Amino acid sequence: MNADLATDVFEEHRPLLMGVAYRMLGRVADAEDVVQDAWLRWSGADRAEVREPRAYLVRITTRLAIDRLRQVQARSEAYPGPWLPEPYLTEFGDTVPDTADRAVLADTVSLAVLVVLESLSPLERAVFVLREAFGYPYAEIATLLDRGEAAVRQLAGRARRHVAERRPRYEVDPAQRRDLTERFLAAAGDGDLEGLMSLLAPDVRLVGDSGGKAKAPVRTLHTADKVGRFLVGAARTAPALSFRFLEVNGGPAVLALAGDKPDSLFQVDVADGRVSTLYVVRNPDKLRHLVER
Repeated sequence: MNADLATDVFEEHRPLLMGVAYRMLGRVADAEDVVQDAWLRWSGADRAEVREPRAYLVRITTRLAIDRLRQVQARSEAYPGPWLPEPYLTEFGDTVPDTADRAVLADTVSLAVLVVLESLSPLERAVFVLREAFGYPYAEIATLLDRGEAAVRQLAGRARRHVAERRPRYEVDPAQRRDLTERFLAAAGDGDLEGLMSLLAPDVRLVGDSGGKAKAPVRTLHTADKVGRFLVGAARTAPALSFRFLEVNGGPAVLALAGDKPDSLFQVDVADGRVSTLYVVRNPDKLRHLVER
């Protein structure tokens, strides 16, 4: 395999490798670093010995992501306030035409699921991602991770139970989420507390991630009354903002801009026709890439 062909093969698989790395890490920059390291391994490999490039690339990406995850988990323990994954522009477009496959991919990259995945061990997370997001057979996962198939099945079972027990209930209908997001944005912008209360579930949560670098609640807010009053108060003191809709982590989200600088990103989860969770990312380090593309 010559150098040009090797580059073409890697670029063909780059979206898959980025998808694996991001779901493993929840951090775009770290995932990009892992994929770059995978490219260096691939470019220096004896490709005559590689019979299945896809399997080889997924294997080295997964192993590199496991190593990186062990490093970043130590950093996360000192993170100020609630932590949310770095927003990831998915925009599946026509690349995932099947509705069922699209729903699975969107669900496994959602903020709600990625927050739960943070509490898994690196191996559990790798098995969950490869199995649930990309449908790899247990035997192939065992080969990728150099583990026995029985051990991989045990890891998968533990991870699946853990996620099922801890993930909040939500509906993934993008049209419904978009509609509620637009109505929420209008009510919040107008300081309309009554209108907000009609959109929020009684037990709604607001999870704000500022990384200590912007104003946001230092703890998760609970109940419609507390969340609604916080949003109305924040709207009164907010600078002039413009808004841009994006597809982030498999669903609609709103990027708020102060001039040309990202101020915050909002995304809602919906249950029973109301906002069940509101995610607000204000850490500028997690937003910068959304306007640099």
